[in-house]
Amino acid sequence: MEGKAVIFSAPSGAGKTTIVRHLLEQNLNLEFSISACSRPKRKGEENGKDYYFLTVDEFKKRIAEDAFLEWEEVYTDNFYGTLKSEVQRVWDSGRHLIFDVDVVGGLNLKKFFGDHALAIFVEPPSVEVLEQRLRSRDTETEESVARRIGKAHEEMQVKEQFDYVLLNDDLSKACNMAFEKVNSFLQK
Repeated sequence: MEGKAVIFSAPSGAGKTTIVRHLLEQNLNLEFSISACSRPKRKGEENGKDYYFLTVDEFKKRIAEDAFLEWEEVYTDNFYGTLKSEVQRVWDSGRHLIFDVDVVGGLNLKKFFGDHALAIFVEPPSVEVLEQRLRSRDTETEESVARRIGKAHEEMQVKEQFDYVLLNDDLSKACNMAFEKVNSFLQK
């Protein structure tokens, strides 16, 4: 192990990306681990900044080449994963990794990094609030909202497998608590 890993996972819409962005603005020597995915880019997203956008065929080719630390087919032909080269890139820069990943990916990363990782599950106040947040994004279809809410019920069942469950009922409070937990972990 060359550095530490901070892993944030949550159901879609729970606020993990906002919390991760907040932590990246702090002086914690963290660098965002850019995941690879096969889904289409959303408005405003950039390849190599938000994700490494790959076609389904490119993603499957990289799987066959054992290029991923972990990967998952989250929905049919909708792959997400962590490239080994991305982990090395961050560690070569002398920084610690921070991940913004789905729940299965978070648990896989926690298992891989062991004691060198802090895995935090961001919990929404309720499924109803989660649904409101997803609808307010204006990026989701009715079908995708229903699919994400269905998945959220499953994801909430494994939250206790994470090192810490962070309730995001007040974003400012959640950001402050995340900072405290991460800072304490990195100082060890």
